[in-house]
Amino acid sequence: MKRIEVAAAIIIRDGRIFATQRGYGNYRHKWEFPGGKLESGETGEQAIVREIREELEADINVGELFYTVDHDYPEFHVTMYCYLCTLKSDHLTLVEHEAAKWLGRDDIDSVDWLPSDLEVVDKLKKYVL
Repeated sequence: MKRIEVAAAIIIRDGRIFATQRGYGNYRHKWEFPGGKLESGETGEQAIVREIREELEADINVGELFYTVDHDYPEFHVTMYCYLCTLKSDHLTLVEHEAAKWLGRDDIDSVDWLPSDLEVVDKLKKYVL
């Protein structure tokens, strides 16, 4: 089975987290934490800074590694490193995603999360939100 490593940003502001809706691929319309694949020689922190610049035209402060997910999809196995992050400014532009929302404890379950991200959502409800 193909294996990929990705980094995801759990962007937090005012007790809410930022979620994006995929606009492409097999899991189009599903919701996720923004991020993407690690490139050769790249750390998770470096990857998430690069990916957020590419996907959202935004700069972030990368905090601690919050959680690591290992999940098997039918097509591949993903290891996802999830970092707590904050925005350096309020500027966000959706480059690759269909939609985005700021979600809190009361509405975090209102979107159709990717299976790998659901595990992170459960941890966030216990420890962050």
